[in-house]
Amino acid sequence: MFVETVFMLTKKSLLIGLLICQLQAIAQPARRYDIVIHEIMADPSPAIALPSNEWIELRNTSLVPINLAGWRISDATSTSGPMPNYILAPDSMVIVCTSSALTAMSVYGATIAVTSFPSLDNTGDLISIRSPQNTIIHAVNFTDAWYRSELKKDGGWSLEMVDMKNPCTGYDNWMASTDLKGGSPGKKNAVATIHPDKEPPQLLRAFAADNLHVILNFDEPLDSTIATNTSYYSISDGIGNPIAVNLPIPVFDKVQLQLNSPLVPNKIYTVTVRTIKDCVGNMIGSSNSARLGLAKLADTGQIIVNEILFNPRPQGTDYVELYNRSNAIIDLKQLFIANRNSSNQVSNIKPLSADNYLFFPQDLLVFTENPQQVRSQYVCQNPVSLLTVSPLPSFNDDKGNVILLNAQGIIIDELAYEDQWHFKLINNSEGVALERINYYVPTRVADNWHSAASSVGYGTPTYKNSQANSNTEINGELKVSPEIISPDNDGLDDYAVIDYRFPTAGYMANCSIFDASGRLVRYLQRNALCGTTGSFLWDGLGEKNQSLPVGIYILYAEVFNLQGNKKRFKLPMVLAQKKQ
Repeated sequence: MFVETVFMLTKKSLLIGLLICQLQAIAQPARRYDIVIHEIMADPSPAIALPSNEWIELRNTSLVPINLAGWRISDATSTSGPMPNYILAPDSMVIVCTSSALTAMSVYGATIAVTSFPSLDNTGDLISIRSPQNTIIHAVNFTDAWYRSELKKDGGWSLEMVDMKNPCTGYDNWMASTDLKGGSPGKKNAVATIHPDKEPPQLLRAFAADNLHVILNFDEPLDSTIATNTSYYSISDGIGNPIAVNLPIPVFDKVQLQLNSPLVPNKIYTVTVRTIKDCVGNMIGSSNSARLGLAKLADTGQIIVNEILFNPRPQGTDYVELYNRSNAIIDLKQLFIANRNSSNQVSNIKPLSADNYLFFPQDLLVFTENPQQVRSQYVCQNPVSLLTVSPLPSFNDDKGNVILLNAQGIIIDELAYEDQWHFKLINNSEGVALERINYYVPTRVADNWHSAASSVGYGTPTYKNSQANSNTEINGELKVSPEIISPDNDGLDDYAVIDYRFPTAGYMANCSIFDASGRLVRYLQRNALCGTTGSFLWDGLGEKNQSLPVGIYILYAEVFNLQGNKKRFKLPMVLAQKKQ
């Protein structure tokens, strides 16, 4: 009798405890990050060893049970029906999928189904979960770069969170599963480890939607309760603090400012942020300011092609560098890159940015499908200027076209390149970028392009070209610089620049190179039509692109116009060889 009584009391206590837990789960609304998206199967095909179904896994990171009844899942374009009544215990997981996948996924652990489960995009998506109170509890804005594996991003592998206590960090806290089945639904993530967020949030960029509204982009979600304080934001040149601050849902990595005074066109401002924190409490540090201004639609010649790698090394990738040679601020969302097809029609038009991104005067930006590959093969002095365009239009190894268009479809610059433009003594141009020499010489002029120097690794993405010569002030009528050249493609004095300056347009020029004995070694220009200012190049090679012996050479130039005016120039040059 005593044993039976104890048994009944124990059973009753357990039932009461269970009832209390259920009541707590019903009565206590979840706080942000109490439930996190713990694992994502966005691209289940080709299947490795798991069912070919899309699903996500949720994990309770709190200390109390939480009832998921009425919760919903959203992606960038749709929202699911409500979740059924299910109490998720602390430190427990549940798989969420469609009803058609419920039986197959239940083999791996606790599973619930929802109607209208969002169709997850293979290359990236914005997934969020909402409580019945319509509160965003967690959101993940992933891309296929998060897999960190070319093999695994092609399908069959899940994305797993590394540290569930670090829910705000994106790329740095996610990677492809290492479980040989392709994922670890219903159990501890295969990649799980302690990986705390110790880095402060960074202000990446700012954009003016109009003269009274500014959007700030950060590298990670912010503490939304702190980030709405207007005194934490300030804009230079008399604009001051905003009158209102709003954080768009669901990721909280953007801030919208409403200004008290309007921004003025053709002016660059600086916005500064202080005191705000990320979701785990790290306060913003030195990366707390960004340039800002009102953008314009790019006009012809304002944005130009400055460097191109069209024949990359094995495991490499193409890139195109652009330069803003105007005084205008350009929005990359209104700028497009393209090539020409076999019928010579503009083709494969791609936007340079899906988001608003300001391109400031005299800045360089590089566009590629894989910034990490570019950084691994070239020195990038300003890696933040490496931007992703995927897919980038294809650029053939022998010749092709790089076309820039504005949002009206107007071509603002076009480069029709050829592999033959490379330095003639380079045996293999694989991995060698073509660099623009002068920003102000027309893009179509072949002599204004040269192979990047060997001393910089044959490419200068994100910083000044190794072969750059932007001198637009020409002293005298004809001038050679430097007077001593060493054409070994080391980036130092590889070619001679012959600058000219005439009072009017319409002059023609014949230029030839003679050796010290008076023998003709190169016809440099024949009946070249000149502008009022411009330049020619001599790469130190002979008429058949052969190497010439070191020594003194003479530039003989004859300039004339249709009115019969004529003038001759003789200028010495020295062809040298650096000591080994």
